Amino acid sequence: MVSIAFGPVPSRRLGMSLGVNNIPPKFCSYSCIYCQIGITDTITAERSMFFDPNSIAQEVEKRIKVAISSGSKIDYLTFVPDGEPTLDSQLGDEIKLLRNKGPKIAVITNSSLLWDAAVRKDLMQADWVSVKVDTVDPEVWRRINRPSPKLTLKNILEGIRDFAAEFNGFLVTETMLVSGINDKEETLKQTSDFLTELDPDVAYISIPTRPPAVGWVKAPGEEKVNEAYQIFSKKLKSVELLTGYEGNLFAYTGNVADDILRIVSVHPMREEAIREMLSKANCGWETIEELIAGKQLKEVEYQGVKFYLMPHSH
Repeated sequence: MVSIAFGPVPSRRLGMSLGVNNIPPKFCSYSCIYCQIGITDTITAERSMFFDPNSIAQEVEKRIKVAISSGSKIDYLTFVPDGEPTLDSQLGDEIKLLRNKGPKIAVITNSSLLWDAAVRKDLMQADWVSVKVDTVDPEVWRRINRPSPKLTLKNILEGIRDFAAEFNGFLVTETMLVSGINDKEETLKQTSDFLTELDPDVAYISIPTRPPAVGWVKAPGEEKVNEAYQIFSKKLKSVELLTGYEGNLFAYTGNVADDILRIVSVHPMREEAIREMLSKANCGWETIEELIAGKQLKEVEYQGVKFYLMPHSH
């Protein structure tokens, strides 16, 4: 039995998010090597109707009532199903039905169907859309995303460009890095050049933090993650890392160590910025040494500058 509405759950990007699961497991246009849901059962690029839009709206409405009565707040209703949400031919109708329920509407898409004007039209109605761009190199794309044979990267990239040019909501991009696949310097530069054309409100860089579909998949090391962050940051107005646990953003004690950990979970910090924060808090560098010793902080160097970021397990 597919659970249509779930949560609300804490989301790094969306505050408290109530998930809308509009696709049964696992219909997708990709079978990404890093997917936390596992190998795709049905790879398809054909849109179809999976659930009645009214039944989706009713399930979501029930869940909203339960959440609110238990004291939870909901910032977004997020289409984040067990497959690719835009495969649902009724997506536009579902967004319309949910628009007046209170929270804003978010859709997290792998972008693979954005060449289709009908898909772009459906997504235009959302408030917040995340488009995936793991690479702009066709060979790397086939290795990492393992797409339906009916798809071509050139058409997808054109569709993403067209959508970004028209969309009036909050647009973010997400690039998932896999060690040795799409984390080479040249590949990262090509990806960031394309993202610059889209002018997203935020460009997210993520790594596999949960067990991937393919066993050999590994997250890049901190040095690579930091290099990607620096390459993206040279051209894009806002770049954030999605490399830690979702819960980290909610811990706040007013303690300088917690302040630093909260920031580095999203942004690598330069040594000078850390020293400035420590100075304001009347704390010494031993605070940082303790965090490094406790494996809560990692020091890496990039172009002769020391940066500090959250370590992640490999």
